[in-house]
Amino acid sequence: MNPKSNPSPIKLYTVKEPSELLNFLITTLSNQGRNSIKSILSRGQVSVNNKVVTVYNHPLQPGQTVSIRKDRAPEAPPMIGLTILHEDEDVVVIQKDSGLLSVASDQAHEDELTAYRQLTAHVRIGNPKNRIFVVHRLDRDTSGVMLFAKSEHVQQTLQNAWQDTVKERTYVALVEGMVKKQEGTISSWLKESATLKMYSSPYPNDGQHAVTHYKVIQSNRNFSLLEVHLETGRKNQIRVHMQDIGHPIAGDKKYGSTTKPINRLGLHARVLSFIHPRSGELLRFETEIPKSFINPSRVAPPQ
Repeated sequence: MNPKSNPSPIKLYTVKEPSELLNFLITTLSNQGRNSIKSILSRGQVSVNNKVVTVYNHPLQPGQTVSIRKDRAPEAPPMIGLTILHEDEDVVVIQKDSGLLSVASDQAHEDELTAYRQLTAHVRIGNPKNRIFVVHRLDRDTSGVMLFAKSEHVQQTLQNAWQDTVKERTYVALVEGMVKKQEGTISSWLKESATLKMYSSPYPNDGQHAVTHYKVIQSNRNFSLLEVHLETGRKNQIRVHMQDIGHPIAGDKKYGSTTKPINRLGLHARVLSFIHPRSGELLRFETEIPKSFINPSRVAPPQ
């Protein structure tokens, strides 16, 4: 149980047989007393597979890595504009608020707060070498479920088999006007203009094929609430397709909206379901429809 060679103030130990964490530490740190080891645990100096653990009876399995910091672990910074829904050795699933950038854009200030930056700081609490990798993105003003990877290998695995791995991507969209057709499918070829605006090409096979399915949840003469399923995941796909059918997303001035009834973009990534890249388990994450979306009848008519 000799520590792996590591010049940093963190000592790493590989678990050889099943055990509880406190017992493992007592055996491993034989030169320290039980109370001293309990203090190290309670101060957050012990991590299992790079995740801080303070529970004495945390179960250990062969092959796991226990790291012990020389000093107290730094306090986790508060998350702003995001909530972690799930985290394991390979992936982090979050719910992002409207207004938070997923990752820094070319136009963003380099110090601007992003989901990527906050999650990087989060995973580095256990080990300063840990990293976060972007799997897909949500627009700044779109809220909802997002997936990040914890290694480049997992990122590539997810991205290369995205169509097969992701089993469900459901959004809710608050759009302008009454959508008369209760459900429908929009299919087009998307291209990007010189001003970085996406649009549907009038020519077949000209651009990236995009398919969006929708059904009406509720509506009135001013607004409709839609459930939207993505068959493909193109940049700004839902926003362009809603404009194409004459019902732009509320608050989406870039794609034809003339209203701003809820002081944000009326688009929320509600459900993400995917096959875990390591375990093969089907994971599904469903979030609430934002309250401001739910009753368009209370929303003022377009000015």
